[in-house]
Amino acid sequence: MNTQTNLVLVLAAGLLAGCHRKNPAAPDPSEPRIQGDRIVMSNADGYAGSISVQPAAKGTRGYLHFNGRLTWDDDVTVRVFTPFAGRVMQILVETGRTVERKTPLALIASPDFGQAQADARRAETDFRLTERVVTRLRELYEHGAAPKKDLDAAEADLARARSERERTARRLEFYGGSTTNVDQVYPLQSPLTGVVVEKNINPGQEVRPDQMLANAPQFFSPLFVITDPARLWVQLDVTESDLAHLKAAQPIVLRSQAWPDQTFRGRLEVVSESLDPTTRTVKVRGSVDNSKRLLKAEMFVTVALEAAEVAEVTVPAKAVILRGDRHFVFREEQPGTYRRCEVKIGGEQSGNVIVRDGLQTGDRIVCEGSLLLEQVFQSVSGS
Repeated sequence: MNTQTNLVLVLAAGLLAGCHRKNPAAPDPSEPRIQGDRIVMSNADGYAGSISVQPAAKGTRGYLHFNGRLTWDDDVTVRVFTPFAGRVMQILVETGRTVERKTPLALIASPDFGQAQADARRAETDFRLTERVVTRLRELYEHGAAPKKDLDAAEADLARARSERERTARRLEFYGGSTTNVDQVYPLQSPLTGVVVEKNINPGQEVRPDQMLANAPQFFSPLFVITDPARLWVQLDVTESDLAHLKAAQPIVLRSQAWPDQTFRGRLEVVSESLDPTTRTVKVRGSVDNSKRLLKAEMFVTVALEAAEVAEVTVPAKAVILRGDRHFVFREEQPGTYRRCEVKIGGEQSGNVIVRDGLQTGDRIVCEGSLLLEQVFQSVSGS
């Protein structure tokens, strides 16, 4: 049985004996007493092996540490949906393949796309017909065989036909079709160069454009996700107390459990202008070089960034006690007298906790036995 356990038993026995004493007004001077937020132990020498103190040190923060999550870089990522309803005929690429811009990803049998093809063909035919009519009327007008108003009307029709031909042809070209035939087969193309990192499409599957829902993949998965995985984003949730140490373009160092012996360099890019009303944290985004393709999207990582040197107090992490959402330490005022102090803490590094408020450098803090004192405080005070 260790020393702290023996001390708890001794204190508990003393408290129990006090409960059965006939004269509660005359407490045993050897028992611990509560005076406000102080614990007074008259026989402190008997607990010397269980309680140890050390002065709070003046700390300078070398690095701040945060937990982060890797995501695709949205600047080079596209989630592909179909603009036409139809049925999947053939899938032309698989996950992991590098594709160029306008590379066909799948073929979709679509009557809607066939209608677009037919509109373009009809517009081309109408333009040619109207062009011939204008040519014929211009020759007749030059020989005095046709009135000017007929030629003007035909030229106006030609201008409208030209505009319609250009509109339908550009629309078809935008979606990767041509006016040469009406096969009703829509080639779903990649909008950019990258790697196919996700595929949610099967042969025979019915697809439609309203699956897009304003590009909201939380409601419907995209048919394909294409990105450049050589650069990833890292998403951080930072507390208000650390916000002063963050700025755009600040270098960061990432570590992953998958590669414990390696570090990855990046930088901060965006610090949100508002706090999350639920978590009361600030959304911070950084980027990291992944040219070796070792990191993967949705990995959890630890992020370290160098912070400015600040005069703060540090104490051992085991000296800090958490009660609800408040933190406390015990400060020795004199041998055997310990004040329970509420403190505001910051981050933890190398086994020490940064104390932003509530202590001063040199205060003697209980580092061994703080939990024991807290148990005594709660038992005697009844709080």
